[in-house]
Amino acid sequence: MNQCFGQSSATEWNCEHHLPGTVRRIHDSASDLDRVVKRTLRAWPYAKETSENQDVYLDSVALNLHGFYSGLERLFEMIARRLDHLLPSSEVWHCELLFQMGREIQGVRPAVISQDHADRLDEFRRFRHLVRNVYTMNLVPDRMSKLISVLPDLRSQLRAELMVFAEFTKDLAAQ
Repeated sequence: MNQCFGQSSATEWNCEHHLPGTVRRIHDSASDLDRVVKRTLRAWPYAKETSENQDVYLDSVALNLHGFYSGLERLFEMIARRLDHLLPSSEVWHCELLFQMGREIQGVRPAVISQDHADRLDEFRRFRHLVRNVYTMNLVPDRMSKLISVLPDLRSQLRAELMVFAEFTKDLAAQ
């Protein structure tokens, strides 16, 4: 049994000894997201060109866009477990989790990200679903272009929000 509310050690419920690890994970995730975005943007000009290697670059961009959202979702799952004590479990849990992060949980935590950013990230979540469930030969550069166009600013804004949330978590751990 772990020290948190009698839960087994496999469960990551909120307790003081998890909070410093949560802060580190937020910082690490922000750095990982920066790297994924740089890789995406580096491959994108080649993915837009019609060439015999276009499919290779489209696959690279798609995989990195997938990784961008998946990295955020893993972080959101950890926050939902450790702080919210609520990880959605319905068939649409991915969507519910995203919008849970855009809401304040009264008496527990502020919103992790803005509702506007949750709305914008929903397009990345949908694209990730497409990448997971459709052959990559069916990827359409025009649809990816919309995501690429917002990616640099969205990444910067999310990074700022995540750092604010990390400070909240750090302060919570110090109480």
